[in-house]
Amino acid sequence: MNTGGANALVAGANRGLGRAFARGLLAHGARTVYATAHAPKAVTGPGLTPLALDITDPASAAAAAERGPDATLVVDNAVILRDGSPLTADSLDGARDELETNLFGTLAMCRAFAPVLGKNDGGALVNALSVLSWHTLPQIGSSKATAWSMTNAVREDLRAQDTLTIAVRAAFTDTDMAAHVDQAEINPADVVDQVLDAVEADREEALADDVTRQARAMLSRGANHDH
Repeated sequence: MNTGGANALVAGANRGLGRAFARGLLAHGARTVYATAHAPKAVTGPGLTPLALDITDPASAAAAAERGPDATLVVDNAVILRDGSPLTADSLDGARDELETNLFGTLAMCRAFAPVLGKNDGGALVNALSVLSWHTLPQIGSSKATAWSMTNAVREDLRAQDTLTIAVRAAFTDTDMAAHVDQAEINPADVVDQVLDAVEADREEALADDVTRQARAMLSRGANHDH
């Protein structure tokens, strides 16, 4: 798929990787970039079309799809991370919050925009999943692993309408979410460039850094994986 001239929608475009996607798409020649956030006023930058979106609300996702009926490229970058062991946290609230956004919110976006992409010759759907879908840490839950499985299922459904479904994985990106991490971090613009290269090359997976590529190589040959 050619990103030049695309009509793109980016979830979570008010900061971090989402903002880098919105700006990067314009730099790659996108015709329209619908930049979404809970509060559209938080979206800044010339050339962007702000839209309200709460991916945890299916009605909000459906409304965004109605306001972007010409979308040919959808980037679901909205993500949350709740620190704490799933076994010793005070309650299940953190785990539920992660699943509401990282799994069910991502699925709501897929459901809302699949018909839009289908009407626009297939296009591409990009889901930001993280290396945590393959390599879970004791203090972090499994929401990204479930989102990986869901993305695989969605990909199979969307093949019939020629929609390219891309799983994006990165370890630590230089954003507010990773500010407390004492690890090497990749520039968000580098992640965007690699993802848009994957879109252009019709690849179903984008691995943004060495940590993620090493995790991919360590997967058991018999395990389920993106294909």
